Amino acid sequence: MARFMMVYKGDATDMADMTQEQMEGVMEKWATWMQGVGDALLDIGTPFGPGTSVVDDGSSGTAASLTGYSIVEADDASGAVALADGHPFLSEGSGNFAIDIFELMPVPVG
Repeated sequence: MARFMMVYKGDATDMADMTQEQMEGVMEKWATWMQGVGDALLDIGTPFGPGTSVVDDGSSGTAASLTGYSIVEADDASGAVALADGHPFLSEGSGNFAIDIFELMPVPVG
């Protein structure tokens, strides 16, 4: 089985800006998705805070609008994409949010 990183793109609402009811609704959606993914979810991940970008010319820039990650396991990329079905990050349907999925490749050693 291969491992894949799901990177969440889009300006998600800060939990501190939500009412208790909104926060509980979001957490319920996440719990439902995690239960559906089951053992394929290797690492729920964590939200990202403010970031910066270090450029190869020594300057700094604005970090991409990424909000967090999760790591899943699947037979192939199609299987990893299927695990995004019902993902709470994609529930708005506005086109403002996306999940980029990358296979995690082994680091060549030696």
